[in-house]
Order: sequence, then structure tokens, then C-alpha cells
Amino acid sequence: MSYIVRDMIMKENGIPERALGIFAHPDDSEFTVGGTVARWAREGCRVAYAFCTDGDVGTQDPDVTREQLAAIRRQEQREACRILGVEDVIFLGYGDGMLQATMDLRHDLVRVIRRHKPEIVICGDPTVFFYGDQYINHPDHRASAQAALEAVFPAASMPLVFPDLAQEGLTPHRVKQVYIWGSLEPNLWVDIGATFDCKMEALRQHKSQLGDWDPAERMAERAKEWAKEKDMEYAERFRRMILVREEE
Repeated sequence: MSYIVRDMIMKENGIPERALGIFAHPDDSEFTVGGTVARWAREGCRVAYAFCTDGDVGTQDPDVTREQLAAIRRQEQREACRILGVEDVIFLGYGDGMLQATMDLRHDLVRVIRRHKPEIVICGDPTVFFYGDQYINHPDHRASAQAALEAVFPAASMPLVFPDLAQEGLTPHRVKQVYIWGSLEPNLWVDIGATFDCKMEALRQHKSQLGDWDPAERMAERAKEWAKEKDMEYAERFRRMILVREEE
């Protein structure tokens, strides 16, 4: 197993004991980090996911209600998580398409972090508005990413921040690293050659979003492009932030 950081191979396998992914919508996780998470889970990492919304407006069908769509998307996400090996799935229930990086959302994410105590948190990049000239980054993606980073640092580790959580038995926790997907400044590439098929199987569970489209060809092209010149077949890439070094 190998990780590449700025074109240098790390000797250690980099697998955390606990990881937490924070996302805006069901299916965001499979499109972005499914191969990495499947790899970690196979190596014994205990992975949890927190979804800020249920994705309950993500449809062009005028005959489905928000409640119906929320139930469908939650079930699709749970099945995708079963395939990847994600142990716990949390839905926070904020409004799809209207997500804001509020103090309430930060509070809820600090609760999740203190409960699961991950070494690594995975989230998106709140600074990216545009990918090329054809895609505007969804505002929910940016809001969930901003809230995730603000929950990680410094809130989750500060005992006087959200002291009410202590009444739930939740003590402060320092996240060691953050893996930021979607960054335009990646510094870490994860080899997902052994888990690409698992990622695709999990992604296909989101039938309410994919319809008859099979994402395998498009996703393979992107994963191969990212793996180019990295001595890998398929890769996912991140901007990795190291917040706590082992010597600390």
C-alpha cells in the first residue's frame, strides 16, 4: 500500500483507526471519496458519515414529495454505506438547497465529532466556487465544508465551546488531520485501484439521482486522470491538513 504526498511515497499506510466524513447530500460521498473510504474500512478503520441534508429537493419529478424523496435518499445512502463498510450514518436534517454555515450547524457537527472522536475528518473545500467553465460548486457543498472545518478547528477541542455537550457525556476532541476533497490544491493521492469497483457499486445505489446512467466510464476517466504519473491505476486526491503531529 502506498500514499503519494507531493510526489513522494510515504512508507506508512496512513490508515486511521477512526474517520468521519461530513457531506451536504446523500451521494456526495460516493462521487468523491468512496474508494478511499472503502480502502480504509477494509483495513479496519471505523468510519462514520454525517449528512447535513437529506437531499430532499434533488429531483426533477414534480409528483414526488420532499418527505418521500428524503426517505428514498436516506435508504440509498444506507445501502451505499453498507457496501463501503461505513459503520454509522447520521442525517442532521437541514434544508436541502438552503444550507448555511450557521452556529447551530457547527454545534451539531461538534457533537458528532466529540461522539465519534475521529483521527481524520473528510470534507469538501469551501473556497472553490468554480470547477472549470461548466460547473458552479453547489452552495450546500460550500456551506457544509465551511461548517465542518469550523467545527474541527477550534470548536471541537475547546472545552468552553458548547459546554452543554458535556451534559451528554461528550468531551473535547482534537482531530489530527483533515482530508479535503475537491480542492484545487491537492497534496495527497490515494490509490483506489483495489476499491474502485466497490466505489462504483456503492454509487449505483443512488438510483433516484442516476436514473439509467451508469457512472463507471466517467468516474474511471477522472480517477485515471488523477492517477496519471503517480504510478497508480485509479486515484482520489485531497488537500491534507495536518493539525496534530505525532510528536505532539
